[in-house]
Amino acid sequence: MNAVTRRRLISAAALLPFATTSAKAQGDYPNRTIRIVVGFAAGGGNDIFARLIGAKLSELIGQSVIIENKPGAGARLANDYVARESADGYTLLVAASGGMSIASAIYPNLKYHPTKSFVPLTMIANFPLILAIPANHPAKTVAELVAWMKANPDKSNYATSSPAFTIATELFKLKTGAPSQAIPYKSSGESLVAVMGGQTLLTIADGPPTVPLVKSGQVRALAVTGSERSSELPDVPSMAEVGYPEVNTGLWSGVFVRAGTPEPIVKKLEETLRRAVADPGVNAKLKAMAVTPGGGPSAEFRAMIDADIKTVSDVVKAANLEFPE
Repeated sequence: MNAVTRRRLISAAALLPFATTSAKAQGDYPNRTIRIVVGFAAGGGNDIFARLIGAKLSELIGQSVIIENKPGAGARLANDYVARESADGYTLLVAASGGMSIASAIYPNLKYHPTKSFVPLTMIANFPLILAIPANHPAKTVAELVAWMKANPDKSNYATSSPAFTIATELFKLKTGAPSQAIPYKSSGESLVAVMGGQTLLTIADGPPTVPLVKSGQVRALAVTGSERSSELPDVPSMAEVGYPEVNTGLWSGVFVRAGTPEPIVKKLEETLRRAVADPGVNAKLKAMAVTPGGGPSAEFRAMIDADIKTVSDVVKAANLEFPE
């Protein structure tokens, strides 16, 4: 045996304990508490999603799961934090479209990327946005609203409280040719109050604050984004039904783990989380929140996010939008 061969054998032998330990760690996973980080305060929609999924994940995977809230900067702080944590499968992230696909499209200096810094494991839920106008407005359909806006451009402002709602409305403008100027508010609730009071013509907002106002007759819903009607508003047509299928911006929330996590752990997490979302009890609770349960495969979720980024980037470029970081 020559000296070169001897050195190679010694080097290979030195690596064996590490390889054995690594394989054992993956095979024993999980053997300690799993954290789910959420970029929003306790009590919000994504926090509720995380606690619902976390409880079922704990039951299915046989290990404790705790929720850790790290709010700030539209969830970007939490996302960046998890992107720098150990890639061992013990720190998961519940993240939403606003801090992932939308942030990736509008912030050029974002420190992470939704599908490069993370493995998207599965979507928890998605839901459309709702186009709402004052209850006493003469427009009864989207076509009538667009015609009214073109005839009254100086009165056709819209309320928005986040990049997600701004982009959805700008996409609506691009596809319909309707003129409108953005008026910023601090929340979708405030945006709806402005619509109710006639300070703004319209808002495209999320379901939880909008649906009760529609049902009570305080605002009028003309359409929901996407191709399907909302189960909570079965009489309101989808944008596809009224002739604008491209106006499909919605919101979603899903579970992620840091890129570089060993494949066996990723596979186990994906399979277990998909079972958690598909659980009848979890599914029923998600539907009660007026959202559509997810639970699809990781590859499908990843493809959807990448498509989202392109759609948002195209809208931002076409509408010449700028968002302060």
